[in-house]
Amino acid sequence: MARHLITSAIPYINGIKHLGNLVGSQLPADLYARYLRGRGNEVLFLCATDEHGTPAELAAAKAGKPVDEYCAEMHEVQSGIAEGFRLSFDHFGRSSSQRNQELTQHFAGVLDEQGLIREVSETQMYSPTDGRYLPDRYIEGTCPNCGFDSARGDQCDNCTKQLDPVDLINPHSTISGATDLEMRETKHLYLCQSQMKDELEAWIDSKSDWPVLTTSIAKKWLNDGDGLQDRGITRDLDWGVPVKKGTEDWPGMEGKVFYVWFDAPIEYIACSQEWVDAGKGEDWQRWWRTDAGAADVTYTQFMGKDNVPFHTLSFPATILGSGEPWKLVDYIKSFNYLNYEGGQFSTSRGRGVFMDQALEVLPSDYWRWWLLSHAPESSDAEFTWENFQASVNKDLADVLGNFVSRVTKFCRSKFGEVVPEGGSYGEAEEALLAELTERLQRYEQMMDAMEVRKSAQELRAIWAAGNEYLQSAAPWAAFKEDPERAAAIVRLSLNLIRLYAVLSAPFIPDTSAVLKEAMKLDSLDWPGDLNEALSALPAGAEFTVPENLFRKITDDEREEWQQRFSGKRD
Repeated sequence: MARHLITSAIPYINGIKHLGNLVGSQLPADLYARYLRGRGNEVLFLCATDEHGTPAELAAAKAGKPVDEYCAEMHEVQSGIAEGFRLSFDHFGRSSSQRNQELTQHFAGVLDEQGLIREVSETQMYSPTDGRYLPDRYIEGTCPNCGFDSARGDQCDNCTKQLDPVDLINPHSTISGATDLEMRETKHLYLCQSQMKDELEAWIDSKSDWPVLTTSIAKKWLNDGDGLQDRGITRDLDWGVPVKKGTEDWPGMEGKVFYVWFDAPIEYIACSQEWVDAGKGEDWQRWWRTDAGAADVTYTQFMGKDNVPFHTLSFPATILGSGEPWKLVDYIKSFNYLNYEGGQFSTSRGRGVFMDQALEVLPSDYWRWWLLSHAPESSDAEFTWENFQASVNKDLADVLGNFVSRVTKFCRSKFGEVVPEGGSYGEAEEALLAELTERLQRYEQMMDAMEVRKSAQELRAIWAAGNEYLQSAAPWAAFKEDPERAAAIVRLSLNLIRLYAVLSAPFIPDTSAVLKEAMKLDSLDWPGDLNEALSALPAGAEFTVPENLFRKITDDEREEWQQRFSGKRD
């Protein structure tokens, strides 16, 4: 049994996320975690809310609540929505936890001991109107690189270029909109990433199996322009992890906090400590410390492409620079963007479908299937209501749902709610077995490789193979001439439903659970030998006919939803 540590990029606390956020990290991570568990591996799947920094402060101010109260409430909201999408986190933590505070301060202390922290006196944007220094995300303006007019003071979301607030054209405060910004002197801590460039580059070069999207972004940051730069890791903010050198005060850093991008990835480790504190696990160190058993762990991270620089450079610089035996990531699965109906999702304009709204419209499996089968892996993808309707109606309702309905209802009408006995298998069954054996092997290969869309295609093909067999074998016709032949067809088809319950569980877990209950299964053991798997339900085994697994989306519904989600959100 292999051991797998899986983390999903932790979502900001500032509000409910849209479907693009979901498919860019949490959902494919859940798919992989469920698959690995299904194959009998030991899995620790962690995520959390990212609660520090400007987004939290701004969102709390807008909500008229203290920031700690706002974060606590939104953590509950995001946790509930994650459960609604059946995200199977072993723990869903909080970056504002005491565990993360202590661990962040620990890393800062050991990095300083290693000579990788330097103090810098610098000028920083100050807003007289707001009466405060403005951290990077409190400043927006036009990107000097690509011309995007909503670039932030730390990074342009359009071209991903790393920026400083002074680089922006026509900068303004995101708090008040003030443009009378001025530069004032302040002092901050910098992580000396430039000292680690060669070590980081060698480490990245060793990851020849990583997606091109991941390595290309990392190497761009390593080598473009002046190369990898030292990075400020403190901010003039009230909300965050107080700057300390381990447990000691840091002279000259009073009243400052660590930059959210320094403490947020450390929460992956702290989250495992929270997991133990919550009584869900026993030994977090065997997952994270190579001197305590983590050397045999395979660690996989899932994230959108905008998070890649911090996970390939800044966080590894923290881990490697500490000189301590922490587990480094083995594989980073990154995703492009999901766009919406010819444009971008927009939180501010309410354009697109947000996670809470999606669950109001349809059950989670409908969304899980479409998002995963259209995951933006090799390029950006686009959500359209026409495509969503077609995929749900054809893949889920016509292929899988129709097969289950036809088989179980026909069996009930002719043989009762038991697996029928009699008859034997022939050429048609042998041909189906050969096709399924080949497709199952490809499905496993694609899932092992985290090829999400290709995995969905193979799973759909496995469903379709059963449908084609049923249509060709036609037990309703065979029953008139040879009831035993019809019994054999139905027996195999009922075993196919059991197989589908197992193989579909990572993609559509609720539907899998319905099939498990209908087939009266004790477990969903992954098939080893397909011959055995397709005879696991013996003659005489009882089942029940499930309700229709999926309903079709009507044209009227599609048009209503297109209008509803075109650009307003209360």
